[in-house]
Amino acid sequence: MTLSRTTAAGSLAAILALAGCTVPTPVPTPASAESDAATILTTVVASGLDAPWSIAFHGETALVSERDSARIVEITATGRAREVGRIDGVRAGGEGGLLGIAVHEERLYTYLTADAGDDGATENRIERRDILGAPGSLALGDAVTVIDGIPAAGNHNGGRIAFGPDGMLYATTGDAGDRESAQDPDALSGKILRLTAEGAVPDDNPTPGSPVYTLGHRNPQGIAWADDGTMYASEFGQDTWDELNVIVAGENYGWPTVEGIADRDGFVDPVQQWSPSTASPSGIAMAGDEIVIANLRGERLRIVPLADTGTAFELHGGEYGRLRDAVAAPDGSVWVLTNNTDGRGDPRDGDDRILRVDFG
Repeated sequence: MTLSRTTAAGSLAAILALAGCTVPTPVPTPASAESDAATILTTVVASGLDAPWSIAFHGETALVSERDSARIVEITATGRAREVGRIDGVRAGGEGGLLGIAVHEERLYTYLTADAGDDGATENRIERRDILGAPGSLALGDAVTVIDGIPAAGNHNGGRIAFGPDGMLYATTGDAGDRESAQDPDALSGKILRLTAEGAVPDDNPTPGSPVYTLGHRNPQGIAWADDGTMYASEFGQDTWDELNVIVAGENYGWPTVEGIADRDGFVDPVQQWSPSTASPSGIAMAGDEIVIANLRGERLRIVPLADTGTAFELHGGEYGRLRDAVAAPDGSVWVLTNNTDGRGDPRDGDDRILRVDFG
């Protein structure tokens, strides 16, 4: 395991400023980072997965989605990936396919890219299925559509889903290549959506009758809640800044008008931002009083303490390649998906893997 401090060299910053380039904002490292890292243990619990995208726990059993194969697999006690079922109708391509999953009241919820008609158009939708059987022999029931008509494209599909502490279903949607739609309150793209488990619009959503919870997003792919109910989301920027945001109902997060910290009226600034070359944040999880962020292009875990969300330290820089998802496990550890077989990584023997990170 490696620990690195997120810093910016003064000489590099000066060169970039003279060249008229955007100067990366240094992210301070918390003073406790070295002692915290000394108690962290990482082990591999499963391997041989094909473009995995999301992890969700059904009791003590981990379920994993594979983007391109459309498989749902369960991870057995011996670390074997056993196929539970294949999600019908998935249309994989580019960044689309079988994406986020969530478990709620004995049902599996899936976010997927699918055909939207006979003209070759695609859409993203959320479906749910009963989870049948016992661990080691799980199966899936018939599909019920929760919401459909979410714009899809070869990239920027969002795709993370999770149930919040209020029992509502939250979903991140990308702008699907239509930048301006992120600012359109009537469009489902470039948003975070909030629904009941059955797919209805909650009465207390910001706009009556609308599933839109927040707008102005480019491609958010991580959501998680602190114990006090505060919601956080990670988001892919374009060329300048990736973001960690505190999510507040009805707020506008700026895309495409602004990217990163802009200090502009009407838009919410992120609590932390990074250059995409060191980040590309996807799934996030809570580990006690810290946010754990899986990074694709940055190939590292970034740990942000809730006590000071402007600071961070990093783990496993370059050790396991691209990291797609992070999820809190029932035993208090965090499970992390590598993502080197998705067409953008450099697969190694045994990829893709699930890592178990114990924060002590």
